[in-house]
Amino acid sequence: MAKSTNHKGWTVVLAGTGINLALGVLYTWSIFKGAIGESIKKGGEGAFQWSLASINDPYAVCCLMFAFSMILAGKCQDRVGPRFTAMIGGLLVGAGFFVLSMTTNYWMWVLGFGVLVGMGLGFGYSSATPPALKWFPPAKTGLIAGIVVSGFGLAPVYIAPLATYLMKTSGLQWTMLFFAVAFALVVGLLSLLLSNPPAGYLFGGAPAKAQAAKTAPAAQAKDFTPSQMMKTGAFYLLWVVFFIGAGAGLMVIGSIAGMAKQSMGELAFLAVVILAVGNASGRIIAGSLSDRIGRTLTLSLMLGFQAILMFVAIPVVTAEHSSALLIVLLATFIGFNYGTNLALFPAITKDYWGLKNFGANYGMLMTAWGLGGFALGRASEMMQAATGGFALSFGVAGILLAVATVLMMLNDLIQGMVRSKVKQELARRDEEAAQAALQPALEQAA
Repeated sequence: MAKSTNHKGWTVVLAGTGINLALGVLYTWSIFKGAIGESIKKGGEGAFQWSLASINDPYAVCCLMFAFSMILAGKCQDRVGPRFTAMIGGLLVGAGFFVLSMTTNYWMWVLGFGVLVGMGLGFGYSSATPPALKWFPPAKTGLIAGIVVSGFGLAPVYIAPLATYLMKTSGLQWTMLFFAVAFALVVGLLSLLLSNPPAGYLFGGAPAKAQAAKTAPAAQAKDFTPSQMMKTGAFYLLWVVFFIGAGAGLMVIGSIAGMAKQSMGELAFLAVVILAVGNASGRIIAGSLSDRIGRTLTLSLMLGFQAILMFVAIPVVTAEHSSALLIVLLATFIGFNYGTNLALFPAITKDYWGLKNFGANYGMLMTAWGLGGFALGRASEMMQAATGGFALSFGVAGILLAVATVLMMLNDLIQGMVRSKVKQELARRDEEAAQAALQPALEQAA
């Protein structure tokens, strides 16, 4: 067994981050949504003939397909490796944007962006994190997961202004064609750099098992299959919390450009860009913090902070003249807290249920992200159409996040009680074993 160097591991990390930088186009939907909305209102030949209430449907379906395709993609990644899985993702995303470049039809956009792009995101995303985690010891799980998934959150920093410029100069359809070629090419090339470590790989020269035991003694030793994982109560509690945390964040991300437009005009895309910076930084910071203070405590703190932000946002978005600065600050912090979910839940999945079936296991948990984005995104559009504003959406999201915070705190309490009982039982067994070992000597002395 040869001593590893960090060079190969960091190459995989950077390749995975780069793939996510391309696939993070999901978070710029509000830019496309704004162009579609303007076309609907303007009307005429070649315009989008959609109802305003259905304008978010491709985005909602994309979130759903993204999440559920990760079950299949995760199994593919576990069995045939990340390289082939990522290539499939790049081709699907490219095909989806090619469809969008050819039509304004509602159902074709649901197919192109919702189904094809959504599945492509699932295959690409599921292939980026697992190989990166395998190159580093458990003590760096949160940090590495945060870095890799930060690419997905950071993508709007360049995609939002690029899409805005291309749509202004060349039109929406040509912009979609440009993205079709670019994403397929970039993801395909970066996928060639993805690989799992060889058998017998060493973390910095120390045997992997010894290193894992030393750096993460609380980590779950057993590798669970998806069916075994779904028999645990922790899976369902975490699923509900992920549903709420992801759904609340996606609701804001999908509408941020529209909220900012009345105060920022054509510069509304900057709110999307700044939210993306918060989204990406939240993933790295929360991942690193969780390596120090624990995953569930970090998640509880972030959920509580997000709940407060949702209630604070209500008077801001309902003001007659909304402050651009306040909207940008709220977008940044809401994006930051949302991003923590995408770093913490992969790390929690690895800690609880092992790395062997990580792709399939996280794919099952990721369905909460998709259903949360679909349900709360669709509900937000309906509430906005009914009330003419975002206040009700933020209020509902705030209440749900407060519930999720309480659930995580109760989970911490229960887990603490379980760990305490386990320690007491182990101590009792150690004491009985020690007494049994001493008994022959005591009898001989007597």
